[in-house]
Amino acid sequence: MTVELGRPRDRRIDSAVLEATVELLGETGYASLSVDAIARRAGTSKPAIYRRWPSKAHLVHEAVFPLAEDSALPDTGSVAGDVREMLRGTVEVLTTPAARAALPGLVGEMAADATLHAALLERFGRLLSRGLSDWLAAAVARGQVRAEVTAADVVDAIAGITFLALITHGDTLDEVWIDRTAELITRGISA
Repeated sequence: MTVELGRPRDRRIDSAVLEATVELLGETGYASLSVDAIARRAGTSKPAIYRRWPSKAHLVHEAVFPLAEDSALPDTGSVAGDVREMLRGTVEVLTTPAARAALPGLVGEMAADATLHAALLERFGRLLSRGLSDWLAAAVARGQVRAEVTAADVVDAIAGITFLALITHGDTLDEVWIDRTAELITRGISA
């Protein structure tokens, strides 16, 4: 049996810090965001934040890309429809004001810190690929997707294309772009 020493973590502080982070990102951007400002806005202290998150980048990643336990993959009845909805959801997440403010700074910090890079990619991979292996297995069994396609392939295709498009022409990620890109990805994975 494991015994926790000290006081249990106050989940209200976690929520206040995550909310303050998202708000401040939209107001100041990533480069100007400070843990001091987050602590003040959340009504807590810097040590309380650093006990929960090892760095600003880890905090920002969790605040901007929360791991919702109730998120489920779309089930439209077709691979093309499902891919389209996965793509639409990815666009929605990556185009929030907080995500737009955070992504350049997170990418820069990930490039400079291999351990941060590994931790954030692992967390982001879990966020995007939850249930995707089962979805792929079912699609392969129906003969709709090639057997060699992996969840990582689909995540790379959806997130990678969306991220690059956001950087190069972010204002054009509309329904036409989603439909065209979903068709491209669907053809790429189809049996």
